[in-house]
Amino acid sequence: MPGYEDTFQTIEMLQSEHLDVRAVNMGIDLFDCADRDIDKTCKLIKEKIVRCASPLVGACQRVSRRYGIPVVNKRVAISPVADVMAGHGVEDLLQLAHALDEAAEEAGVDFIGGYSALVQKGMTVSDRALIESLPDVLSDTRRICASVNAASTRAGINVDALLLLGRILRDIAAKTADADGFGCCKLSIFANIPEDNPFMAGAYKGIGEPETVINIGVSGPGVVKSAIEKFCGTGHCGGLGDLAEQIKSTAFRVTRCGELIGREVAEAVGAEFGIVDLSLAPTPEVGDSVGEIFEAMGIGKVGGPGSTAALAMLNDAVKKGGAFASSSVGGLSGAFIPVAEDSALAKAVELGYLTLEKLEAMTSVCSVGLDMITLPGDTSPETLAALAMDELAIGVINKKTTSVRLIPVPGKKAGDRAVFGGLFGESPIMHIRNDASDAFVRMGGRIPAPLTSLNN
Repeated sequence: MPGYEDTFQTIEMLQSEHLDVRAVNMGIDLFDCADRDIDKTCKLIKEKIVRCASPLVGACQRVSRRYGIPVVNKRVAISPVADVMAGHGVEDLLQLAHALDEAAEEAGVDFIGGYSALVQKGMTVSDRALIESLPDVLSDTRRICASVNAASTRAGINVDALLLLGRILRDIAAKTADADGFGCCKLSIFANIPEDNPFMAGAYKGIGEPETVINIGVSGPGVVKSAIEKFCGTGHCGGLGDLAEQIKSTAFRVTRCGELIGREVAEAVGAEFGIVDLSLAPTPEVGDSVGEIFEAMGIGKVGGPGSTAALAMLNDAVKKGGAFASSSVGGLSGAFIPVAEDSALAKAVELGYLTLEKLEAMTSVCSVGLDMITLPGDTSPETLAALAMDELAIGVINKKTTSVRLIPVPGKKAGDRAVFGGLFGESPIMHIRNDASDAFVRMGGRIPAPLTSLNN
């Protein structure tokens, strides 16, 4: 448990530097609600979510007032729906989705994650039904976020699932065409999905997690940027090793704050405390950008030479600082590079400094992957699947989590602009230089697990 004196000193230091708790996420187990009768299942699930999650908003507000640190999002993550709803078809899943949306609204939470399927080695009937239901679910509901784990280091890459998801992404985009395909912003496709991630759209409550659990996402791009600027501005920045130490020290202090807040919220709502995830998750606001951190570190434009090395150092320092601060660090904990959600990254794309190819290289050393990538509306399902395959391969081979949020924007082409609003931001639509890989993707099947999977 962090020392109160250290924590109060840290809060005083960081109050003026835009530190926030980006997400307080309550995980809720729903397997005890499963029933063959869909009406009974929906009733039990809705009652449980409202009962467990209703105290969350008030608890977050009280803790936020006490320490002067805003809690931006209050969220719920549930057991993977494809497993809870085994034996049910698409129509039943749509009924459940509306019940989940209503429960989230009644409980006052911003998003509910866990409309998920784990298909890295194959799809069950209920997995396929859930994926087929996504266009209607993500267009007809407001608060539901979905995820599909289509690859893992242990299992390899399920190309059949990615081919299906390529078509589904096009369908979701078409159903939300009036909002630039916004429904796709609420679907993440993963390799090695973590069970305790508090961030959307990839949050779900893992099967090995407690009955109810509080996971905290403490974000601080502005805090890290400010620390780097102050450190380098002193004239005593002796080298990149010293800079890494400064980032690590900042991550240490922020993690201490996050754990204290998380434990107090957990106690207030009667849940177990899970993890604190110190991911540098940006927003579209200026000053809250991972891209601006690169510039503070001396990279002229994000995407230029040195960007991948800078991101590797940043990610490593954040993880080291968090691990030293707490024995409960989990989730992802590192740096996100979601293009549309980060004003500096979106600007770099607009100016031509940041391309899909460079982004993919950078994802080999960051926490997630090709995140919030807007693409031409006529991008084929095979090309969408191929982009996902490339990104998930990085995760599979390197034993790390990677994911994609790909958004084909109906009626728009490369160079046009997609606008989502709020935390989802806006971005120029990116150019795909070569999209002639359809024959490879259509072979389907499963790319086998790498040799590194045999590590028992």
